[in-house]
Amino acid sequence: MRQILITIVTALAALTACTNSNKKLTESETLETLKDSLESVVKEYPGEIGIALITDDGALLTVNNEDKYSLMSVFKLHQAISLCHLFEKRGTSLDTVINLNLKKLNPDTWSPVLEEHSGEWLQISVREMLRYTLTQSDNNLSNYLFDSIQSVSDADKFMATIMPRDCFKMAVTEAQIWSDHSLSFENHSSPLAVAILLEKLFNENIISPEHKEFICTTLAECKTGDRIGAPLAGRDSITVAHKTGSGYRYDSGRLMAHNDAAYITLPDGSHYTLVVFVKDFGGTNQEAGEAISHISEIIYSTLYAE
Repeated sequence: MRQILITIVTALAALTACTNSNKKLTESETLETLKDSLESVVKEYPGEIGIALITDDGALLTVNNEDKYSLMSVFKLHQAISLCHLFEKRGTSLDTVINLNLKKLNPDTWSPVLEEHSGEWLQISVREMLRYTLTQSDNNLSNYLFDSIQSVSDADKFMATIMPRDCFKMAVTEAQIWSDHSLSFENHSSPLAVAILLEKLFNENIISPEHKEFICTTLAECKTGDRIGAPLAGRDSITVAHKTGSGYRYDSGRLMAHNDAAYITLPDGSHYTLVVFVKDFGGTNQEAGEAISHISEIIYSTLYAE
């Protein structure tokens, strides 16, 4: 893991080679101060918080970056990318229509598609199913796609070709986690692994341009909570494309996970990627979300606010 991170840092540092030495020193000092601040802040909360930040010029900052955080619904981003790649290999369109039996879906899991549609059958395209999983985190549709089109293990194998293998793992579906909450940590990741994935999605060609545009645009329409985006709301021309993940609770009442992973585009066209994972949190979902928002505010105010 150490060697992988050294390689990543080296590669990202190369992106700043054209900047002058004084500027690099100033940026380095600012990031070091920011890191110290964030390390102090996360200690104030009743849980473990991991952070990964990648700036537009390739600078990297991490706090508590172990591979121990439950992905929860963040893994629906991985699923969507892998499924798009599979459809490209098969020469199949995301507009392929599925005849979905709504009566066979779980009425007790989180599923906006069941709230918005009645009757027994629904004709819905794969594209629209992915839109539901990315913007509203629909568990039933994620389960259907894993059960009927691409297994979670096959998606995991593909994602391991574009992400560090020892920084993440996907092994179970939402249906399995719903049946046994203790399986939540079978889908795990470091914050940096997801930050790298977002950077590659937006800035490289890990999938076709058409599918890339679809996923990136859809992430900007996410409706499952403004955590990282909360302190940025109302600021002109800032776009937050993100995927959240929310966990169950232990018998003790502690929250297993509360996550957000975002690619933020600023008015001048520059960007930064921020991933915040919360683990074993002794507070409400709102308080966990506010912790993520607080971290987001500190980073924006330190590096980008005028």
